Order: sequence, then structure tokens, then C-alpha cells
Amino acid sequence: MFRTGKLTVAVTALLALTGGVLGVSAAAASQPSTAVTGETYVIGTDTTFAPFEYREDGELTGIDMDLIRGIAANQGFTVEIKSLGFDAALQALQSNQVDGVIAGMSITDERKLVFDFSDPYFDSGVQMAVAEGNTEITEYADLAGETVVAKRGSEGETFANSIKNEYNFTVKALADSATMYDDVKAGNSVAVFDDYPVLAYGINQNNGLKSVTEKEQGSSYGFAVNKGQNPELLAAFNTGLAELKSGGEYQEILDTYLDAPAVSKDTSFFGLLSDSLPALMKGLGLTLLATALSIVIALVLGVLFGFFKVSESRVLRGLASVYVSIFRGTPLLVQAFFFYFGLPQLTGQSIDVLTAGVLTLSLNAGAYMTEIVRGGIQSVDPGQTEAGRSLGLGYVTTMRRVVLPQAVKIMTPSFINQFVMTLKDTSLLAVIGFAELTYQGQQIYASNFRTGETLLIVAALYFIVINLLTMLSNQLDKRFNK
Repeated sequence: MFRTGKLTVAVTALLALTGGVLGVSAAAASQPSTAVTGETYVIGTDTTFAPFEYREDGELTGIDMDLIRGIAANQGFTVEIKSLGFDAALQALQSNQVDGVIAGMSITDERKLVFDFSDPYFDSGVQMAVAEGNTEITEYADLAGETVVAKRGSEGETFANSIKNEYNFTVKALADSATMYDDVKAGNSVAVFDDYPVLAYGINQNNGLKSVTEKEQGSSYGFAVNKGQNPELLAAFNTGLAELKSGGEYQEILDTYLDAPAVSKDTSFFGLLSDSLPALMKGLGLTLLATALSIVIALVLGVLFGFFKVSESRVLRGLASVYVSIFRGTPLLVQAFFFYFGLPQLTGQSIDVLTAGVLTLSLNAGAYMTEIVRGGIQSVDPGQTEAGRSLGLGYVTTMRRVVLPQAVKIMTPSFINQFVMTLKDTSLLAVIGFAELTYQGQQIYASNFRTGETLLIVAALYFIVINLLTMLSNQLDKRFNK
């Protein structure tokens, strides 16, 4: 009895100890990873991939957004979301401007060479759709000799390219879903290949298309980080994803966006205007801010290098000529990509999007202002300079009191024109995720697919602001240059 009693006690103690250890292990598994607790990670995403990411009432929402925020809350870290566009988000990740990307990104063998992926969080598939009134295209065989469109880098593009030779059609790649759908409705392409939940969402929002094929099996979506970097973030994502699935939150997120996507409440133009105006005015504010900062810097650069261009020093003239040649001889878009994506890779220092945008605009506009200043000074009759020197005035005094007052009157109309051009050039910064007016317009029509009406509102705002600023500039010109 004694031996049995000891065995019973030992077994009981062992079971208790084992249970305690297992209980601690289970509890530990459900706790946030200490490696990411309290950390803030910058996450890049697409701009136009509803229902995974899109804006509603000015706020970024969708499956991906709810998922990354839910995982962050579950694992004890915070996220800063940058809505850049798919291509720009991947470039930002590779240049270390963001820590990770979640953008309905298919896990492929090619991408695995560059990025590390999380466990799959969504199994996708591809469907083909045509314009609502199209009765001629009902299957892949009807595409012979035609052009179809797909989103660049998407599962839809991969699938379309895989069958294009079999069915003898051409694939055109565009940057976002809303643009693709408009391309089909305009008759430039006969069909679109897109991820089925995105296509279904668009059709529900009355995007003017209809699906004509069954879903083709696609690859899975994953969260990506640079290869070999941020392993703790990737591990936390996987842990948080598993816990959201086991707790039911994951399915709730999917049901919210896929079961019955909400349709716009007011489909009238004035309803669209009312819903869009807050976001558009925010974008307009950033447009004016970037323009004002850029013009001030460009004016300083223009005056400085303008004087260099008319200097007697060959070195200064050469320096100014090189500056002007570089920034007038390369596209503004290339400059924006270089400052936001390329420069951080070369220096190892990240640059925020406003800084990159202002650098791009100011250096570009400064090159043009340099030529305006040079032209203005050289257009003043050389006899004016000779007269000043004959009166005993030095070079600086002659320039300040004789030449520049006349040159400024000549330069003012060109300065006003450059100011307007710089304001309009801010729209190009949308490609690097700067949330100016055009970017906000893209965000709006990405979710409601009312591209024409949205762009009409955006164009009207540009027209009003540019004309008001031009009128103000002309009044100032008349007042100070009588």
C-alpha cells in the first residue's frame, strides 16, 4: 500500500507539474511577443484595391487594414499606414521607407527571392468581366484578336499572361482597378482579369461591369517584409493571424467586406460632392503647402544660380549650367522617384514624402527660375549698366539700383507662370503617396468607381484655385511694378 501510495502521489504531482507547464506554455503562446511590444512599424499598402484597402469617409479601411490593425492590437505593437499604390509600396519596402507591405499581394516564387512572406491570410482567385452591355464576350475563346486589361503585378495579370497565347489575345497592364474598369467601359479593352473579391466588390458598387467566367484558382495573399529583415514583425504577424482566426475575429472581418459590401447612400452628383469635399479640401491644403514651400526655395535657388549664370566667374557659370541642365533635362516624375525611393537606398536615411516632394518641386522649379532670372537681367539694355558704372557705382550697387528694378518687372509674369506650373506639378507627387488633391481624388474613385465625376470635381478645384492665385499675383504685379 505504501509503495502504491507513493506512486499515486508521484503521478499526481507529475500530472500537476505537467499541467502547470502546459498551462504556462499555452498562456505564453497567447501573450504578445516581447520583441515587438511597444514598437511602431510603418506599413505600406495599395491605394485602390477595394475591398482590401480603400477610403471611406476619408479613412483608410478594408480587409487588409482591419487585419493589420487587429494583429497589431493583439500583439502589442502599433502601425503607421502609408497608402502609396502597389508598385510604389514595393519600392518603398525595398528602399526601407516602410517596414512591411500588406496590399493583397500574391505569394509567388519570384517575390520570395526578394521578400519574406507571412503565412497566407487569404486564398484568392481570378475572374474575367466585361462591360454590362457586352453580349459578344462570354468565354476565353471569344477573346481572339482582342485586348484585355489586368492590374500590374496582380494575380489577374499572371493568369491572363498564362493563357494569352492559347486564346490569341493581348494583355495590357494598368496601375489600379478603377482605371482598368474605365478602360473596359470606354471600349479600349474588351475584358478585365481581376481578383474575384475585388471584381465582386466593384460590380456591387455599380462599376458598369459583369463577370462572365467562373473563378479560376489563384495563389494566396501574404504580408511581406524585406528578405532577412524584421523577422520579429513577421513572427508577430503569423502569431496574431492565428489568434484572430481561432478567436473568430478573422472571419468577422471577411464577412464585413465580402458578404454584403455597402452601396453608396447617395448616388447623385451633389451627394458625391458632399461626401468627397472633406477629403479633397485636405488634399488641396497639402497641395498649397507643398507649392508654397517649393516656390520659396525655388525662388532663392533661382536668384542665386541666376546671378551665377551672368557672373564673370567661369566656375560659377559652369556650376549654374550643370544644375539647370540636370533638372530641366530629366522628367519631374523620375526626380520624384529618385528623391523618395533612390536617395534612401544610396544614403541609408529615409525621407518623408513631404520632404521628397518639396525637394523635387523646388529643385525643378529653381532650374526654370534660374533661366528666368538670367533672361531678365540680360534683357536690360547693357547701356544701363555702363551708365551706372560711368557714374562711379560699383558692380553690386549698379545691379541693385539700376539693373534689378528693371529686370524684376520683366521677370514677374514668368515668375507667376512658374508658380502656376509648380502648383499643377504637385499632382505628379501622387505616385509617391503624397496625399495632395489628385491623390485624394484617386482614393475616392477607387472605392466608388465614379471616375469621371470625381475628376471633374478635382479639375474644378484646380481651376478655381489657380485662377484666384493668378488674379492675386497680377494685382500684386500691377501694384508694385507700376
